[in-house]
Amino acid sequence: MLRYIAARLAGMIPLLFGITLICFFVIHLAPGDPAQFLASMNPKFSETAYQKFEKMYGLDKPLPEQYIIWLKRVAVLDFGESFSQDGKTVTAKIMERMPVTIYLNVMGMLLIFLIALPLGVWSAYKQNSLFDKSVTVFVFIGFAVPTFWLALLCMYYFGVIKGWLPISGLTSYNFDQLSFLGKVWDVAWHSFLPVLLSVFGGLAGLSRFARNSMLEVLGEDYIISARARGLSERRVVFKHALKNAMLPVVTILGLSVPGLIGGSVIFESIFGIAGMGQLFYQAVMMRDYPVVMGILVMGAVLTLIGNLIADICYGLVDPRIRYGKK
Repeated sequence: MLRYIAARLAGMIPLLFGITLICFFVIHLAPGDPAQFLASMNPKFSETAYQKFEKMYGLDKPLPEQYIIWLKRVAVLDFGESFSQDGKTVTAKIMERMPVTIYLNVMGMLLIFLIALPLGVWSAYKQNSLFDKSVTVFVFIGFAVPTFWLALLCMYYFGVIKGWLPISGLTSYNFDQLSFLGKVWDVAWHSFLPVLLSVFGGLAGLSRFARNSMLEVLGEDYIISARARGLSERRVVFKHALKNAMLPVVTILGLSVPGLIGGSVIFESIFGIAGMGQLFYQAVMMRDYPVVMGILVMGAVLTLIGNLIADICYGLVDPRIRYGKK
């Protein structure tokens, strides 16, 4: 297993290089550049200032040379400085926003896993029942409804009309004056709607995968044999069937790790939450190339690590799978 992990980690290096190469050139294909953006925001931005800005950040050099300079910095974990006027480094800006994004996505993933897995398993066990058909309808609704549109509806109804839930930010204006328990409740109150909508979007897919996998396993010969020996349904379902049915679920969970940033872009932008998703959106709009590339590299690393974690979990979930030389 250790040899397999080492080989996979070594194989990530050329993959990561190829991903960064493609992303670097693609983002430069977008119309406009950072200097033009600053010029549009400041009418006193002269041609001389334009040229100084490009020279300061190396934007006057050919793209291949810019990529080589950027790659040398990334090799020592230096993502450079942001083009924004706050003068912060890319690493500092990402680290400021990362805890918020991690908190929202971890809460969402935990709730999705805790709800979707039992829902899918029970739906498979009660195949073609009223419960199964109701869950199927719910799943199709979850797939069909755009989450950003649903978020706007919920914000308007629960936040504007009813006034029950906040619709912007993660804390109240008087957050610093609250007690410890008051701060915890305030954060939970503000994050309820974003997390709920995130769970609704991810619940449909995972529960459907769990159901289909469980149905396939329940039809296997060893399940029929276990029932013929008189084992209880609880033991047949949870001890014999569930473990083997977890393989496709592990795949989805592993591949959903990089999707955390992508989903955060939508929810954090809509709800005005200062996380990595909102930072990425703002960086794209401002053509802040260092910040965009820094977040894209993190997404690429998460993708590769997610695939590796999924492959490792295969061996832990299913004892028939082993890695290494035969």
